[in-house]
Parts: sequence; C-alpha cells; structure tokens
Amino acid sequence: MSVKVAEHHAVSDKELRKEFCDTLLAMAAEDEKVVVLDADLMNAAGTKPFQAAYPERTFDCGVQEANMIGVAAGLSSRGFIPFTHTFGPFAARRACDQIFMSCAYAKQNVKVVGSDPGVTAALNGGTHMPFEDMGIMSTIPEMTVVEPCDLVSVGKVTRLAKETYGCWYIRLHRKGAPNIYEEGTDFTVGKANLLKDGKDVTIIAMGYLVAEALKAAEALEKEGISARVLDMWCLKPLDEEAVIAAAKETGAIVTAENHNIKNGLGSAVASALALNCPTVLEMVGVQDEFGEVGPVPYLAERFKLTADEIVAKAKKAVARKA
Repeated sequence: MSVKVAEHHAVSDKELRKEFCDTLLAMAAEDEKVVVLDADLMNAAGTKPFQAAYPERTFDCGVQEANMIGVAAGLSSRGFIPFTHTFGPFAARRACDQIFMSCAYAKQNVKVVGSDPGVTAALNGGTHMPFEDMGIMSTIPEMTVVEPCDLVSVGKVTRLAKETYGCWYIRLHRKGAPNIYEEGTDFTVGKANLLKDGKDVTIIAMGYLVAEALKAAEALEKEGISARVLDMWCLKPLDEEAVIAAAKETGAIVTAENHNIKNGLGSAVASALALNCPTVLEMVGVQDEFGEVGPVPYLAERFKLTADEIVAKAKKAVARKA
C-alpha cells in the first residue's frame, strides 16, 4: 500500500464538499447506477452540480431523513448505488432505525453521508453538532464507518465506497481542510495510513484531528519525543493490526478524535488493546458533552481538540510508560 504524505499542510482552496461532488460526477459518468439523495441540503452538500448534470438521478426528499433512507433502500434493491446526505446528527440519530432495518439488515448497498461532524458544525450549534454519530453507526452490524480528512482522502474514500458493496457511513467535513495526502495514495478498507513513524508514542487520529496530530508530532520532536502518527480513517473495521503493532513498538498510544471518546475512536482502540496488548493509553476527544454554538477555533479550544492537548497527552503517556 502506497501512502504519500503532502510536504506542506496548507488549507486547501477547494472545499471538501466540492471534491465530494466532483467525485460523484466522475463516478456517475462511468456508472449509470450512481444516484444521489438529499434531505433539503443540496446547497450545503455542494451537490447542485450533480443535480444539474443528472436530474433524473437526483432525489431531494425534503426534510424527511427517515423517508430518504427508505427511498435509498428501495433504489438499492433495484440495483442502484445511492449516496444519501444530511447533517451528521440527522443521519445518525433521526434515521437510525431505517439505516439499521431497511439498509443494513436488508443487506442493501446504501452510502450514508453525514456532514459537519463534531465542532465543524460551528454556528449551527449543539443541536447540529454530532459527537456521537460514529458510535451509533459502528453498532450496526456490517456497517463500514469512515472519516476522510482532506481532498485526496475524500475523493479516494468516496470512490472506494462506491466500489465496495454494503452500507457505509461517511463522515464529511464540508469546508476547506489542510492537505494531508498527495495524489497516488492508496486507501484500503480496515487499514490505517502511516503518516509519520516514531518510537516513543503513537498518535492515532481521525478527520479534523489528523492535521493537529501532525502538528503535535512536530512539537514533540523538538522536545526529543519521537511520535508515530496514524490516520485511522476507517473506524470500522478498525485496523487492529496497526494498533497492536503501535502498542508493541512504541509502548504508549494517544487517540485523537472530533467525537465523543465514548463509543468512538478512543473506545475502539481501548477495546483492541485490552483484548490483545494492554498498553498505556490517553484520549483526546469530547468528554461526554453536548455541543454548543461557536466558530471552529473557539470550539476546538473549548473541547480541547488541539495540537497542544495532543502534546500534553503524549507527554503524559510517555511518562506513564516510564
């Protein structure tokens, strides 16, 4: 597997939702089975160009998230590959039963996209701020749960979802994000990507926190601490092999997620370690709280989702290891 890390991590000019739509358009040109459904949020999702290009394959179901999932399940049963979109809390909470019964239990091929994860919901506030969506989706049997972190990964993961039969939950940050990968990077379901090697501690991050993890690793290196960084873009199935290797080779792990540490990445890694290789573990993430209104930088500080917090937890983990 080839992983090519970008030399500079500047925020992309292109928004991730634009890359998402461009990928959908490319896939639709190749395969007439690709269809798009939305719950009255096509402007937010950036999928209006898809509607313009393929009106007969676009279904705006209105503010009826559960019904949208039912429609998607029906389309899947007829051989189509539906990509549905709404904000993360409405995808994971409001439509959960339909995703469970009509899609996953029925062995359908529906891709559920939940946007504005965690603090990236920003000024939409606590009602729109999903800190629990990956946990909910991960409990559904045979569900693949992923969170890309930049332009390259959004395009690659969206295409991978289309090419892999089954139900997926794709956690999508809509706006600009730091460039993490270069074109040519491979993504394999259930396999983490090694972004930086290290020997003293491993930082396992997802989504919004991947860029912060790389910043933290640079800061730690200046203090003589060698940090490995893994992008665990696929939460389920978890790359337990990479987690166990990190535990054995670095002896300390820090998880970093824009999500509740309960039933998220922290819990998944803790479970893998407890069952296979008990190791020092610290968690950066939301500490069992509801969201609130604010700009992303404020919210990141408020919920301690920052490079500084990762550095502090990494130092603590290394000290505990010693």
